[in-house]
Amino acid sequence: MDITILALESSCDDTSAAVLKNTVMLSNVIASQAVHIKYGGVIPELASRAHQQNIIPVVDAALKEAGITVDNIDAIAFTRGPGLLGSLLVGVSFAKGLAISHDIPLVEVNHLQGHILSHFIDLPDRQLPHPSFPFLCLLVSGGHSQIVLVKSPLEMEIVGTTIDDAAGEAFDKCAKVMGLPYPGGPVIDRLAKEGDPKAFRFAKPHVEGYDYSFSGLKTSFLYTLRDRVAEEPGFIENHRADLCASLQSTIIDILLAKLTKAAKEYKINDIAIAGGVSANSGLREAVTETGRRRGWRTFIPELKFTTDNAAMIGISGYYRYLDGDLSSLEVSPVARLEELNR
Repeated sequence: MDITILALESSCDDTSAAVLKNTVMLSNVIASQAVHIKYGGVIPELASRAHQQNIIPVVDAALKEAGITVDNIDAIAFTRGPGLLGSLLVGVSFAKGLAISHDIPLVEVNHLQGHILSHFIDLPDRQLPHPSFPFLCLLVSGGHSQIVLVKSPLEMEIVGTTIDDAAGEAFDKCAKVMGLPYPGGPVIDRLAKEGDPKAFRFAKPHVEGYDYSFSGLKTSFLYTLRDRVAEEPGFIENHRADLCASLQSTIIDILLAKLTKAAKEYKINDIAIAGGVSANSGLREAVTETGRRRGWRTFIPELKFTTDNAAMIGISGYYRYLDGDLSSLEVSPVARLEELNR
């Protein structure tokens, strides 16, 4: 029997709705919020207001694009967390209201697990490559940097995580001090292609196990700018491409060193990446090349599945629905991953 899922994502600054029939994505509509650009970061209150304005037209567009009505929906999957509490509240409240009014079951989804399971979304015209279980996933986004051992769609173990800043935060914070617009990651990626990745050397952390740290790299970058600007007032403008290339190369080296170590020690050759930073062209090329040298089967998500989107919530909700893992109407959103796992 076919299962049709309506999925909602509102964890940060993208309002998204998607419709999936089993694992096949029928629609995936996203409304982004440009209002945050001038502030250099996401303003939670503005984000939640924008979600309230966007969610009804986004859901309506997703249903129309999929060619169905609410009466055809078997379950509503929604992001419970982690994320911005006000933004999550909009999506959770809308999901509850729709579920009550149409007597549709609810399925709550961990946003981060949605990113990982985006590798199991299929398109109407083709099946995308899927990793085999167990596999390792490098999950990198603005707020999280993790290595996750994925044993099944419902069983995942975080084997390494950041102890301070995430990779995406390092990109954004370093971009800001160079006078680059928000979000900084895509801009650094573009400029890095014009620079020399060996022009500057920045500190790399020495953290035991598989955990990450990027605060030392960020500090090393800031000290380099401070010292060099004192010697050469136009230093940033004159060397921006080289700075971006060196910074990006260092972040990628840090990410891949731990991933390679985990793959070797867990004896796993199916390696995936996911999350917003997985859109970074340097990281995508580095993972592919490392996989070629080490005999990995690498899984690089299509760009449309790297950023926050409801299709990834839908695929996670699909597996939870099959397992009978339904949510109650008393459920509330949670901002932190630690609260979600309680």
